[in-house]
Amino acid sequence: MRLREPRVLVAVVAAGALLALAGKYAGIAWLVWVFKPLTTAVLCWVAWRRGLGGDRHARLVTAGLLLSLAGDTLLIEPSMFTAGLVAFLLAHLCYTAAFATGIGFFPRREPFAAAAVIAGAVLLVLWPALPAALRLPVLAYVAAIGLMVGQAHARAAIAPLRENRRAAAGATLFMLSDALLAIDRFHTPFFLAPVLVLGTYWAAQTLITLSIPDAELDPEPLRIR
Repeated sequence: MRLREPRVLVAVVAAGALLALAGKYAGIAWLVWVFKPLTTAVLCWVAWRRGLGGDRHARLVTAGLLLSLAGDTLLIEPSMFTAGLVAFLLAHLCYTAAFATGIGFFPRREPFAAAAVIAGAVLLVLWPALPAALRLPVLAYVAAIGLMVGQAHARAAIAPLRENRRAAAGATLFMLSDALLAIDRFHTPFFLAPVLVLGTYWAAQTLITLSIPDAELDPEPLRIR
């Protein structure tokens, strides 16, 4: 078995996520500090391995995962929330550029309109509770993830390949994860937030990682040129 195989990767990521969550709920800080970054680091390695000799899409997805790794580490410390937000904003810009490979930006309007409506609704709910100092960073972040989701779905609509459908599903789960995180942090805290936030987050990142075709596992992958 190879770590790059979807079933193996999902199992490894799930194990890392469970250990990080155990540390979160049990108050064991070292489990969080070790397994939260390590789980994302595994995805970075897999993305790099799957994309060896790959195209612009593979390189940009790998860059997005590395920025996500930085964001994961920064967000462990509550005082570094803004820095973590910036790291993930940059990750979303990398993913947006990756999903534009071969088709360009804004190839269809409908996915962007749908993403804007959903992002706007979440922002409307959160806005009154946001600290003044965070309103501009959060607004920029919401715009970035909305663009990423719209671009991923536009790519899947134009070329409904397995890899592109994975990217679209991953982008959607990423938006859901961030919405749950923001609601828990700024609006209504709830006990299951870590499970739901991190569960959807790592599912999203796993799907985005697997949007990179693997030349060894898929000898003749279909690509958008």
